[in-house]
Amino acid sequence: MFMPLLAASDVSLGFWYQTFNSHDLVVIALLVLLEGMLSIDNALVLGLLAKRVPKPLQKRALTYGLVGAFVFRILAVATASYLLKWRIVKLFGGGYLVYIAVKHLFFESREDREEVVTVSAAGEPELRIAETGAALTVAQEAEELEQRLPVPVDEEVLSGRSFWWTVLVIELTDIAFAVDSILAAIALVGSHPGGPAATTPHPKLWVVIAGGVVGLMLMRVAAAMFIRLLEKFPRFEVSAYLLVIVIGLKLLVDWGFNTEADPHRINFHDYTHVEFWVFWLSMAVALCVGFIPPKQQSAGTGKP
Repeated sequence: MFMPLLAASDVSLGFWYQTFNSHDLVVIALLVLLEGMLSIDNALVLGLLAKRVPKPLQKRALTYGLVGAFVFRILAVATASYLLKWRIVKLFGGGYLVYIAVKHLFFESREDREEVVTVSAAGEPELRIAETGAALTVAQEAEELEQRLPVPVDEEVLSGRSFWWTVLVIELTDIAFAVDSILAAIALVGSHPGGPAATTPHPKLWVVIAGGVVGLMLMRVAAAMFIRLLEKFPRFEVSAYLLVIVIGLKLLVDWGFNTEADPHRINFHDYTHVEFWVFWLSMAVALCVGFIPPKQQSAGTGKP
């Protein structure tokens, strides 16, 4: 995982000033892991939202939301070259990533019951009560929605009385989850090596685009695969959000210390700088958390 072990000189890709380095593959793999783990929450929330409307309208509600999310992702990827030049993106983006991760880790799932994520007969992610395996009640699903939704909702949506309000919330939820991967990619590729005055596209813009495209592919098809990964390594969900916190903090530090006059005062992308090692060792520790066995296993109970 450590960049200097993989580092080699950048090789021109031959188009639009883009360059390739072997460590770019590590960044893309990390983005795939993050997007896959976060897509579980995305799929859960969207499934719970769709269940609030009458059954004949559920597929239509998800389809409308999916189309809007595709459009937003395409726009986000298309404007990534501009986002990479704006320092203010680091402030708001870093704060947003830290907020969603802290919210999930410390302020969600405070109920007395414990849930597990499983795959339904239809191949969709669903929540069940860990102790009994029973499905959640309507009231419990509404409670989960209020906790997990990245946007506030009113009773019209929770009760399923308004189809179009539900579609709008699905749309906003898809957009909120899409923002995560774009921000993470921007954080991992860093500032333009030529500084803010550079007139050429960022040489790692293709990495951001690849992260966005992978996000599009994972939005609906990979959640079940990552749920099976969670069944083997249940702490990977915590690991994913710890990674999000580290990435968010990196963006905030970039914004706070690196200026237009001195864009590399804190340099996370040069292994001769101590901050490089602080960042990547923090990322490695956060990733290793996913491999820690749950308490039941370590106690020898044999339970997952």
